[in-house]
Amino acid sequence: MQAPGSRENLAIRGYELLKRDIIRGVFAPGEKLLMSALKARYDLGVGPLREALSQLVAERLVVAISQRGFRVAPMSLGELADIYDARAHLEAMILGLAIARGDDTWEAQILAQAHSLAKVVEVKDAEEMLSLWDARHQAFHAAIAAGCGSQHLLQVRTALFDQAERYRHLWLQRTVFSAAALQAKREEHAALVEAILRRDSERACALMHAHLLGPVRIIGELLQARQSPAE
Repeated sequence: MQAPGSRENLAIRGYELLKRDIIRGVFAPGEKLLMSALKARYDLGVGPLREALSQLVAERLVVAISQRGFRVAPMSLGELADIYDARAHLEAMILGLAIARGDDTWEAQILAQAHSLAKVVEVKDAEEMLSLWDARHQAFHAAIAAGCGSQHLLQVRTALFDQAERYRHLWLQRTVFSAAALQAKREEHAALVEAILRRDSERACALMHAHLLGPVRIIGELLQARQSPAE
């Protein structure tokens, strides 16, 4: 008999692997997730996979079909606009609070993460570039948000970020491998950091709002090109 801890670890592993593959488009929006195929791909049993799928249903990345298994959740222009609009408003509000509440240590963390993100251009391997830039980009924005001092707001922020991940991945693939797009992002980040350090809340929040909404047009074009199912 499998120990409870061992089964829990397997479920976590299944969740992480399946979530990664859904975000990266290995499984297309609307595609049925066959248990036999998942077992073979991840070398996991039905129990851990069902737990992983249930967690992904809660995160709206997977849809449970009554008595018929699971499908990858659809993607749509409507959902894209809604998620990014919510994120842009929330992130701007969190930044305003962070500027009011953040201290010198908060500022130092932002500068450190901005420097780390800028150095990603030195990476040459494509997959490493994508993973590293995304991780450092997330860390940069997390450092900014941390100054708000509200765990509840940060939890809501994380939930919205998870909702946006599939859409973000489409944007990342277009952005990270484009020198012009990366340069534009570096300039946006630099302007944002300058406004934060000046404690110019109005300008910083406006820049953050625009920065978060920037990818929507590109993602929408990519969605339409892929003819993703509508809601």
